[in-house]
Amino acid sequence: MSKLSAIRGMNDLLPEQTALWQKVETTARQILQSYGYREIRFPIVEYTELFKRSIGDVTDIVEKEMYTFEDRNGESLTLRPEGTACCVRAGEQHGLFYNQTQRLWYTGPMFRYEKPQKGRYRQFHQLGVESFGFATVDMDAEMIALSARLWKALGIDHQVELQLNTLGDKTSRLRYVEALNEFLQPIKDQLDYDSQQRLDKNPLRILDSKDANTQALLKAAPRLHDYLDEESTRDFSELCARLDALGISYTINQNLVRGLDYYNKTVFEWVTEQLGAQGTICAGGRYDGLVEQLGGRSTPAVGFALGLERLVLMLEHWTEMAQQSQAPLAYAMAQKPEFSPELAAIIERLRDALPEKNLLMHCGGGSIKSQMKKADKSGAAMAIILGEQEVQDNTVAIKFLREQRDQVVLAQAELIKFLQENG
Repeated sequence: MSKLSAIRGMNDLLPEQTALWQKVETTARQILQSYGYREIRFPIVEYTELFKRSIGDVTDIVEKEMYTFEDRNGESLTLRPEGTACCVRAGEQHGLFYNQTQRLWYTGPMFRYEKPQKGRYRQFHQLGVESFGFATVDMDAEMIALSARLWKALGIDHQVELQLNTLGDKTSRLRYVEALNEFLQPIKDQLDYDSQQRLDKNPLRILDSKDANTQALLKAAPRLHDYLDEESTRDFSELCARLDALGISYTINQNLVRGLDYYNKTVFEWVTEQLGAQGTICAGGRYDGLVEQLGGRSTPAVGFALGLERLVLMLEHWTEMAQQSQAPLAYAMAQKPEFSPELAAIIERLRDALPEKNLLMHCGGGSIKSQMKKADKSGAAMAIILGEQEVQDNTVAIKFLREQRDQVVLAQAELIKFLQENG
């Protein structure tokens, strides 16, 4: 019988890893709540048509990367490749947008069939932040400020750089695409293979090519900002002024576009040199036409998504700290098996009184020596020991495992206060 294994590009997260993930998720959740964002959850599977209408039929995601299948009723379903379209669908279905503003966030797995590599997997996890009903650039600035605050809280603000651009409105972007196409067609054979494929489908994506030769050719290409409409130019200038006032540094990158068709005006990415080729850890922008494109009323919107795998890779130095934060405060053990029921009752009372404390009860029997080894391996700060003398005296012994302190004996009634003061 062959050995069981996970599907290629879909990875397990073991207990030694999840402590770090929880640390990242908790930090992000606290910041999002402080900005007034509320969590929304939606299914992993959606009708395929949702992504074809939102992402675009000619994108790599729809053409090559989606996990699409027919259910027993013959309906075409897709494992979600991104979260924005799902969020719009859920908000429109449940009436969250009309004459309202919304600040929403979500997290969970996304799926794309592509070659697995470091920081890029077939099942990956994103945290997405979306706002609806805000047409002015103060919301664009808030999104960027929120993400900047997250990097600072995680201690990686010195390792990331903000790249910023504006795509203009639909009309100005079409004018630019026409000019770009006229420039690129005569040199099509000199472009890299992927850019040649994009030229007839989505020329704007060529600006984002990672091929050095293509980027060299693009230096002589028309500049996007020369084709911007007046409103987009004004909004972008205001956004830059707001970021300057907030002390958030940025680089204007006119070749920065987004891989999805629904973006307009502001687009941004946070990039790092710590992850090699997969240097983007967070990306987003404004998508004012998407709600209407999916059948709703015209609704301005802006958001971003960050890749949790890539973020965790940058935070591997946090691993030890995250694991320490998950270690139990106390490991409880009984000297004899017949003392175990009484010890369990003591620990349950402690859990009632101290629900925020991590208390680990030994199970499985064994000598006091073997139990002490397991207590030490657990990372617990102290051991709670119930021996024969303690049973007679209604006390417990406390042995410190991480500090050079003398063992103490306490009345059981004093244990709650002791753990509060020493936890």
